[in-house]
Amino acid sequence: MKISMSKTNFNENLKKLEEKYKIYAPKLFPFAGKFSDTDLVRYAEVSTIEEMVFDKKSNFSPKEILLPQTETMFYFTEQEYKEPEIEEKGTLVFLKSCDLHSVKIFDEIYLKNKFSDIYYSQRRDKIKFVIVGCKTGFDSCFCVSMGTNIPENYHMGINIRDNEVQLEILDEELKTNFQGKEKDFEIDKVVINKIELNVPDEINLEDVINLDLWREYDKRCVACGKCNFVCPTCTCTTTQDIFYSENKNTGERRRVWASCHVDGFTDMAGGHEFRKKHGDRMRFKTMHKIGDFKKRFGYHMCVGCGRCDDACPEYISFSNCIKKLTAILGGGEDE
Repeated sequence: MKISMSKTNFNENLKKLEEKYKIYAPKLFPFAGKFSDTDLVRYAEVSTIEEMVFDKKSNFSPKEILLPQTETMFYFTEQEYKEPEIEEKGTLVFLKSCDLHSVKIFDEIYLKNKFSDIYYSQRRDKIKFVIVGCKTGFDSCFCVSMGTNIPENYHMGINIRDNEVQLEILDEELKTNFQGKEKDFEIDKVVINKIELNVPDEINLEDVINLDLWREYDKRCVACGKCNFVCPTCTCTTTQDIFYSENKNTGERRRVWASCHVDGFTDMAGGHEFRKKHGDRMRFKTMHKIGDFKKRFGYHMCVGCGRCDDACPEYISFSNCIKKLTAILGGGEDE
């Protein structure tokens, strides 16, 4: 079903949907950016289309909804444990094509990877995705090279045109919530990015493990982990046991985001630590994003959103790292 309506009518329909769904979209937080006079765009609950920000790239991805930065796995006492209550409402997420492709990667890891993760599964079952048309992307994007510019497996798609909202509704339940004029259109797609990559089809660890390329990042990378935290496909977590001050025998176990760049990520019993050099951590991430994951699942883990480039305080560009690696392996030119 393809229809169009005014923004006012769209907001009226969103108001009705709030009875069943929490609605998330990129939202602007003034003066909350990494510098005192900069803004922050991140996913948050919204009620109107005017609150949604799509002309700026969100600093964080919607993975905060799928995998919260911190979540309680269970509460415990001396005798028993209890899992948290499940949210009754569903979730409606407005996102762009690259971020929607990251959901596919999360599903591979948390649903299809031998065992299903119950916490992710419960949340995932209640989510519906609204793809937002994207024509040009942003300066640091390279979604076309990664094959994530074409949206797939969404429940509803929208194009925003001045005061008009064009809707392609595929989900039967959502169809009953929207009424408008029939209109023929296609959801906007990025055709070309400013950054173009030629990623090698296969990358073997033995061919890249000792490259001088990684030594460049030993000093440049400060191991802050920002690239991992803003990445829509980084899924690593650790656990923490929190003991309550009133009773040290009660508390909760939490799952929190972790980063392969941060000190302590590879610590083992006996004091062993792998990948002490920051460049080796960069190699590990690079191989994971464009090498190892593809060998197992058939497509790249990196979706080309470019958020890692935007977030790095040392201006390290992951897309340039891929270009350099491609050039060394004989698949392209270094820039």
